[in-house]
Amino acid sequence: MKFVLAFLFIPFIIFSQDYPQDYFQSPLDISLDLSGSFGELRSNHFHSGLDFKTKGIEGLPVYAAGDGYISRIKISTFGYGKAIYITHPNGYTTVYGHLQKANGAIESYIKNKQYKEQSYEVEMYLYPTELPVKKRDIIAFTGNTGGSGGPHLHFEFRNTKSEEILNPMQFGFKKIINDERKPVIQGVVAYPLDSTVVNKSQKPIAINFSKQSDGSYLSTKIQSNGKMGIGINAYDFCTNAYNKNGLYKVKAYLNGVLYYQYGFDGFAFDESRYINNFMDYERFHLMGQRVQKLFQLSDYPLSIVAGNKKDGTIKVQPGANYTYRVEVFDFHGNKVELVIPIEFYYAQATIKNTVQKTPYYVKAKNESIFEKNNVTVQIPENAFYNNFYLNFDVSNDILTLHDDSVPVHKNITVTFSDVQGLTEEQMAKTYIATLDGYKLEYNKTYRKGNTFSIRTRTLGKFKLAQDTTPPRIYNVNFVEGKTIKDQKTISVSITDLHSDIDTYNGYINGKWILLEYDYKTKKLVHNLDDNICVQGRNDLKIVVTDNLQNSTTFESYFFR
Repeated sequence: MKFVLAFLFIPFIIFSQDYPQDYFQSPLDISLDLSGSFGELRSNHFHSGLDFKTKGIEGLPVYAAGDGYISRIKISTFGYGKAIYITHPNGYTTVYGHLQKANGAIESYIKNKQYKEQSYEVEMYLYPTELPVKKRDIIAFTGNTGGSGGPHLHFEFRNTKSEEILNPMQFGFKKIINDERKPVIQGVVAYPLDSTVVNKSQKPIAINFSKQSDGSYLSTKIQSNGKMGIGINAYDFCTNAYNKNGLYKVKAYLNGVLYYQYGFDGFAFDESRYINNFMDYERFHLMGQRVQKLFQLSDYPLSIVAGNKKDGTIKVQPGANYTYRVEVFDFHGNKVELVIPIEFYYAQATIKNTVQKTPYYVKAKNESIFEKNNVTVQIPENAFYNNFYLNFDVSNDILTLHDDSVPVHKNITVTFSDVQGLTEEQMAKTYIATLDGYKLEYNKTYRKGNTFSIRTRTLGKFKLAQDTTPPRIYNVNFVEGKTIKDQKTISVSITDLHSDIDTYNGYINGKWILLEYDYKTKKLVHNLDDNICVQGRNDLKIVVTDNLQNSTTFESYFFR
């Protein structure tokens, strides 16, 4: 217990310190225009940095924000794509993601590693003497690699020792990023808790509100007969009027007394998935609304809310009236207020919360195991945030494991045991698929004999499926047998119908070549500047394999 308490309060110690304001410079030589803010609510995680727009193009120079050395390089098809980490002597690390390519000696270092390991995806940890950099050195060029929705630079700060992710605005970027716009409140939701009725509803209910002449918001009166909570759907416009960015800080007051608050100064990576408890996950799943709850039903180790002495729930007493006031801030101090009057009022519920009880009650803090028809579901402790009745059934060889309206924090193990009626060849091509309507989605599947299992953090329907279809290679960008003179790259498109791409390898005249894979465009690209080609005829071979080891080989030739 002592360890847990120490962990919860460490972030408040870290975030109260003074950060260097003039040590770091901008990583770009253009005015900084944000498409994403720190702490912004994303799918299953809080955004860990700032996203800088790059005018819709790639190839802008990326500068080292300060003196230091490149301590880590990671090249991946997903996530940050091509990413460079610089460790600085003052205790901080800066991260630059979604890069098009590195610059000079850094790019050569990466290429050497890729050719040595014969892999596009590599990860390197470097010594301080290997690739030192000075402030304003060009280290790379902006791109759109990895899980990027368009050309931009992802930029973040970390505490080098603790690896806490820190808000870049604290390092002097507030002075060079303009923001004169106030946050906007888009929705207010009241949550009846326990057996409470709020505005004649036992279910969460949207509350009407209006903008006042002074720019603040005032809601209609909430009538409640007991324990309840409030949530808000809000965002901030920062440098432009197009991108809806996340909030920096929210404070809630009950009758003038600070009641609940949170702020995005920093957080730890292993906390990020708690976003699914921080916001109303079910409402987001069903309606696409990111409602931030200003209360918590149970303690959970998310540092941004750990300092609250109260859980944020409001206990509306008979004969009482309350004023609930919410202050919403961006980092530049722009603020908007919302006032919500609340009174005790007892009324019969016209909107009733009917809980569908099943034989499978999950206690979130306990481990659970459910079995039926040779299918087993193992749920570890704290895999869920709250207790609930699980919809569990196995019928017609399909496992129904509730639905995706309930968030899962830890991996659940699903096992199909003693599978019969399949040949060894069919077994080798079998996997556990997620069933989305008629669509089958691949899950990484582990096989032991005739038993198959997966680890998943998504509920839904599952079944055994087979993949015997090899990947497809198409859209070759040269004509076989022709001379390639001015062309800088050779490329092909690749897709797989069922189990997704696992490996891809290319060879020219028998030598392995580097193929860069972009899952968004489905393209493999080889840069001819790698100088693997020879004058005259060059024989090309590309081998692509899916996750069930179905393989396709493409062979052709060209001249240089």
